[in-house]
Amino acid sequence: MIDTLSITNILFLDVETVSGHEKFEDLNDEMQYLWKLKAAQISRVPASELDEATCGELYSDKAAIYAEFGKIVCISAGLIVKEADEYHIRLKSFMGYDEAVLLTEFAELMNQYFNDASKHYLCGHNLVEFDVPYICRRMVIHGVKHPSLLQLHGKKPWETKYLLDTMTLWKFGDYKHYSSLKLLTGILGIPSPKDDIDGSQVGNVFYKDQDLDRIAIYCEKDVVAVIQILMKFKRMNIFEPDKITSLLTETNE
Repeated sequence: MIDTLSITNILFLDVETVSGHEKFEDLNDEMQYLWKLKAAQISRVPASELDEATCGELYSDKAAIYAEFGKIVCISAGLIVKEADEYHIRLKSFMGYDEAVLLTEFAELMNQYFNDASKHYLCGHNLVEFDVPYICRRMVIHGVKHPSLLQLHGKKPWETKYLLDTMTLWKFGDYKHYSSLKLLTGILGIPSPKDDIDGSQVGNVFYKDQDLDRIAIYCEKDVVAVIQILMKFKRMNIFEPDKITSLLTETNE
């Protein structure tokens, strides 16, 4: 399948998430109670034994990874286009403080350009277990209609083969195996995307620094890394920096 896959029919994705509020204390009473129950599951300690300080620490560390307690602040998308017999990467990020708006804009992109499961693909690292379900859940919360490729209810596994996950591809059937994006880029000789912030710092960059551009740049680097990994799977040359263009960079110039 990978050998025959058209690389120009793939939408490459990565999302960055933060906790829904900056601090545990900012949650209303009901959500504080519900987070305490979640924190008990995470820490494997009875909820009755968790104090507010511990709940707060766990909220800061873990809330962003749960769609019920976190939110998306950036979705970066990448395309491979062919120009003058050469392939190029084009990047665009949907980011902002209004999650409903960025989700709507991303859905519009998919509805317009990536809407046919028979020829279009979505690709990311841990896409199936994290990015796609997180996006879908947050769309439900905000009342954003799922694009056709994200309408997954009731579909059998063979009906969602258009979801390409580089982590799953690397498993080669070994379902107990996990490899991070950074590890794969390292062993495949691909420039590491983790040269500025990492996922644990995104919340601070969002809430304290309020630097959305920095988050988007970080997110886009992950998208590029995923593209380069897929190129390795297809035994094709990875992209040089001069073949990568970001709409974010062009806008800031």
